[in-house]
Amino acid sequence: YAEDYEAQTLAITLKDTASDIRVILKYGVLPDFDVITRSAVITNSGHGKVMILRAHSLCLDIPYGKWEWVHFHGRWGKERKPERLPLLHGIQESSSKRGTSSHQHNPCVLLCQEGGTETSGPCIGAVLMYSGCFQTQVEYDQLNQTRLVMGMNPHMFRWELEPGKSFYTPEVILSLSTSGMETLSHQFHRVIREHVCRGKYKLIERPVLINNWEATYFDFNEEKLLDIARGASELGVDMLVMDDGWFGKRDSDNSGLGDWYVNRNKLPEGLEGLVKKVNDLGMEFGIWFEPEMISEDSDLYRTHPEWTIRIPGRQPMRSRFQLVLDMSRPDVRDYLFDVMSKILSSANITYVKWDFNRSVSDWYSELLPAGRQKEMPHRFVLGLYDLLERLTAAFPDILFEGCCGGGGRFDAGILYYCPQIWCSDDTDAFERTQIQFGTSFFYPISSMGSHVSAVPNHQTGRVTSIKARGVTAMAGSFGYELDLNKLSQEEKDEVKFQIKLFKEYGPLIHNGKYYRLSNPFRENYAVWEYVSPDQKKVLIQGLIFRTEPNMLRYPIHLRGLDHEKKYRLREDG
Repeated sequence: YAEDYEAQTLAITLKDTASDIRVILKYGVLPDFDVITRSAVITNSGHGKVMILRAHSLCLDIPYGKWEWVHFHGRWGKERKPERLPLLHGIQESSSKRGTSSHQHNPCVLLCQEGGTETSGPCIGAVLMYSGCFQTQVEYDQLNQTRLVMGMNPHMFRWELEPGKSFYTPEVILSLSTSGMETLSHQFHRVIREHVCRGKYKLIERPVLINNWEATYFDFNEEKLLDIARGASELGVDMLVMDDGWFGKRDSDNSGLGDWYVNRNKLPEGLEGLVKKVNDLGMEFGIWFEPEMISEDSDLYRTHPEWTIRIPGRQPMRSRFQLVLDMSRPDVRDYLFDVMSKILSSANITYVKWDFNRSVSDWYSELLPAGRQKEMPHRFVLGLYDLLERLTAAFPDILFEGCCGGGGRFDAGILYYCPQIWCSDDTDAFERTQIQFGTSFFYPISSMGSHVSAVPNHQTGRVTSIKARGVTAMAGSFGYELDLNKLSQEEKDEVKFQIKLFKEYGPLIHNGKYYRLSNPFRENYAVWEYVSPDQKKVLIQGLIFRTEPNMLRYPIHLRGLDHEKKYRLREDG
């Protein structure tokens, strides 16, 4: 989005005379951001139905140059690992067929001239603003020309277009740098922060929160939560977030999803009573939902089994003991809006963590005829966006954080509704430096949910100091995911210091220019830097991964400073 004075749109109308189909190619230009957006509108101007089988958002031809492509792959707990490869003659692809943008591939791509670096060489970046099945293809043809194609994945797509109707493709954000990947990242960070993210929290300070998940999992009650809140409040934490397990019959991950009413056995005074007690400690309160999911052992499933995505006459594919609701159905979205609105209106709730813990399979909707079932994956995403739009409009003062088993739906489409996304379920300090490094090529630091968690780490078993965990978590939307009462006094003092530091440096971390000063996939350390817009303040953070005998010094070369200024180190003056 942009104001009229900030952007212009060029619309080129193409007409196919044989079928009377019109395509409007839309180029949005934001000159102050060095960004062009591209999308298409397909209109059936004829008298008969048309079937759209493939509708990409971008086709970019580059007739010269020796390019390398960088894509961002991974898996659960190891998302967005950059991989740089020379182009081979033929077509290379990164894509998702999972119903989400996925842990396995991210809907972004870099093309760099051979030999290009962080600070030198031409490079082109593209980000698809879409949260479902996508496809990115790079073709290197027989004349050594390069073509980049990006958009919705045609594997599960077929759209029936009635006469007079139009189909809109999602938008791609494009940018070019002639001075390396660093400049390109700055351009994407700024445009996503200022023209994709919306609402109250897009640029302001975010609360430092504590989430009870790794402290308790499903085994909690009101007193356990209040005990965590009391200890956190004394150390300066701003918000308690109650994670999975507060609703329905939900004592494990095989029941209760869809029954969004308070479990009075765990919370005898309901949400209102708990939230008031947390507020009385000087803390805000947040809550976890997984709206798109349903358990077969739930009141909702027993009442509305037809609301689930499953093929009639076949056993469904189960993942994490749960099925997926058909978000293309208006009645499903109306139900979710009503029950979530009642919860969010029942107490002083200022944060929502929106989770999605499995891929989608068995695509089938009872509302669609047989010949139109391939419309469902896209209709699912449109339904998700519709519900998010309604809820964020109804509750503008609530901070919504996206989550998908961690980083399985980390994309610019979700950032339009949620200004931050849980970066990964892997909270290990070493692993997170790599995950956040890959994420930083396109997505701003303010968008990365990142917490200090318990040790031994619950994903890797690694033990790292509270100081190291804090350094890594501070490179994002900062918080904690453990019971702070179980820390030593020395560790508690460090937590106090971390929170004080983050509150001081938060605006610089979230809104300054970000510099990758090392590559944690290649080196024994990770170092990064923030520079304020006026170039007066600089923050350098980092970790050394492995200690060695007779340790060498690592020289760090700073970037982004004003060559006409002198800088003073705060540590020693």
